[in-house]
Amino acid sequence: MNFRDKVFIAVAENLSFSKAAEYLYISQPAVSKHIQELESFYGLSLFERKGNRVVLTHAGTIVYQKLKQIQHQYSELEFSVGSITNQFKGELRVGSSSTISQYVIPSVLARFNQKYPSVGLTLYNGNSHEMERLLLDGMVDVALVENASSSQGLRYGSIANDSIVAVVGTTGTLARVKELSVSDLLSLPLVLREHGSGTLQVIQRELELAGVSMSQLNVLLHLGSTEAIKGFVECFDAVALVSERAIAKELRLNTLRIVPLKGISFYRQFRYALRFGESQKLAQTFVDFAVSSLL
Repeated sequence: MNFRDKVFIAVAENLSFSKAAEYLYISQPAVSKHIQELESFYGLSLFERKGNRVVLTHAGTIVYQKLKQIQHQYSELEFSVGSITNQFKGELRVGSSSTISQYVIPSVLARFNQKYPSVGLTLYNGNSHEMERLLLDGMVDVALVENASSSQGLRYGSIANDSIVAVVGTTGTLARVKELSVSDLLSLPLVLREHGSGTLQVIQRELELAGVSMSQLNVLLHLGSTEAIKGFVECFDAVALVSERAIAKELRLNTLRIVPLKGISFYRQFRYALRFGESQKLAQTFVDFAVSSLL
């Protein structure tokens, strides 16, 4: 893949000539020159200029999708050739749900980088649904998700187990509660993750199996990150349902405590997702490494 194609991809993914220039460490006029040459080559406009913003035209979208496929194939080629001499090279884009990206995968990435120092790593994070969409759109090579549902066109496997637990702040009145029942979850103020998160999806599934709908819960608010939830519950007398892997520090510092749940449990698997129907040697190598690291 030539540099002009890489410039185009950078503009398409940033929707900005200036941001693409910053990302590639070249000048903005140089970016404009490369895009003009590419548009001249195809005889079509690839971007529509709207003030300081740009958007892909229909032709630009087609070129972008095909170039991303080529970029992926180049990465696979580098990795396959490098494996012959144990000099592994390539670019790997990992999409990870928020909980996994914050509390599970950083140490795996560090060890993977030590073993494969010539493989470039980029980590994207968001909720599980967003990461699956990025994978389907070819924006990442592997997605690490915490939801229970599956998207068509993707294959899944387990990388680790997790429990979602009820936690309260240690300074509020709820700190004296010895256990919580399902009925308690209907009356006590709850703080949960945002809609679209894998954590919330697992909670909803288990509650429905227990005959309880989300609408019956006394949800105080939804927050977009586990860190925000922990900070809120430390200062407010409410119950939060969060990953047990996310609260090790707070348990050690005694700012949060786990309240056992009676009559219900929230167990889940952290999973990887890969696209069907294409060569994915580098992504599969990373998945195998992650599974062995988290056992």
